[in-house]
Amino acid sequence: MALTLQVRKRQLVQDAIWDAATDLFAEKGFDETTVDDITQAAGVSRRSFFRYFSSKSDVMSHGMVNYGTELAAAIEACPQSFTLSEVLRETVLQVARTCAARPRTRKTIDIIVKYPSARSAELSRLADVQDVVAAAFARRCGKDAKDDLMPGVLAGLTLHILGVTFQSWFEHNQRDITVTANRVFKILDRLLCEGANPNKRSPAELITPATARR
Repeated sequence: MALTLQVRKRQLVQDAIWDAATDLFAEKGFDETTVDDITQAAGVSRRSFFRYFSSKSDVMSHGMVNYGTELAAAIEACPQSFTLSEVLRETVLQVARTCAARPRTRKTIDIIVKYPSARSAELSRLADVQDVVAAAFARRCGKDAKDDLMPGVLAGLTLHILGVTFQSWFEHNQRDITVTANRVFKILDRLLCEGANPNKRSPAELITPATARR
């Protein structure tokens, strides 16, 4: 569905404020940056700022809103012939590559790592993002998310896999995030295969009373 001119204008202004704020958070510090700093950098009035955001924490979490929209779009763009597991994998890979290609992604992660208050602002929108992603998966399932656990499970897996992927990619300063994402999927596949093998004993089961006393 095409966005109205008013909605597109709102998104443009919000994104401009978010861009300016992100630069300030990275250069000056999240805790040290004020709303006045952001309005000056973005070229908007305080009145305009509060028309779109309630606080600088609200600005910080704006990226999560875009993140949820991007994830939902990636899910819906997958071919109808894809299985749900293929949709999950393709969505993770596509969104990871798209986000990693943006210079602001590393900058945003760095802010979150350095400032607990910035991280809290991001996490405040996580439940909303998960709802958006679950709704997108529910449409793929052809079922109402309220009546089926599958969309919620898929949404949770998608967000957690991406979270681990971005964290490893950032911490190790890796260039190709696809490699990182595929490593995460390999670990997940291995864990699922182990769980599907009824003859494979867990480490806890291997501890006999004799070995436990050693």
